[in-house]
Amino acid sequence: MGKIGVIQFPGSNCEYETIRAIEAVGGQADLLRWNVSETVFHQYEGYVVPGGFSYQDRVRSGAIAAKLPIISYLIAADLLHKPILGICNGCQILAESGLSPNTAQQHQIEMALTPNEKDHLPVGFLCQWVFVKIVHPEKSVFTPFFKPNDVLPIVMSHAEGRFVLKPGISSDELTCVSYCNEQGEDMVSQNGSFIAGLCNSKGNVMAIMPHPERVVFSHQLPFNLSLKWAHAKEQGAGQKGPWEALFKAMVAAAA
Repeated sequence: MGKIGVIQFPGSNCEYETIRAIEAVGGQADLLRWNVSETVFHQYEGYVVPGGFSYQDRVRSGAIAAKLPIISYLIAADLLHKPILGICNGCQILAESGLSPNTAQQHQIEMALTPNEKDHLPVGFLCQWVFVKIVHPEKSVFTPFFKPNDVLPIVMSHAEGRFVLKPGISSDELTCVSYCNEQGEDMVSQNGSFIAGLCNSKGNVMAIMPHPERVVFSHQLPFNLSLKWAHAKEQGAGQKGPWEALFKAMVAAAA
């Protein structure tokens, strides 16, 4: 079984939850600091860039972290088709690096995560439960254990989460997770975006703004979310949560 490296930048704050999520599905994960050597870095078969506020989100979210040498290691790992998952701040870092969608080798940025905005008005930092659905699970190594249009609860926790793509880039081709209501109907999220997560064309890189690592166990769900998930929570600690399947798929892809 290949180990997964969870990359810690100054300001990361979700690295330990992410490691726990990987270990909960039988995977092995280590914390990799931002200044790890290239030799050690490439001993891993998959990588997660977790959530947080790398370098205090100075300039803009993810901008400073994306300029560090470790990003060149990630680009090399992408060429080897290793699975790479960016969550929240990690999603922003992948966008700034060009790893999401597909252009890191050309040193181009074709996607940005901009401040939350609804009806053309800024809404600031959001931290709340939302619903998303899985779009074309066959597109990505992270989603094969989901069914098409599975509707899942997840935690949104960000100030710059509105996906903006360069003209000519098709969101339909790259979107793997989209916002919806509890019935699965498409909707613009509270942050002003339809898109919750994108994958690259090869399917080995996924950038998602909400936090799947916070919903790996059923006991992490609030009772007031819905009857279905309240019932799952009542089964007790240790029960599978809605996003266990994503980390299970990543572990399989890194094997």
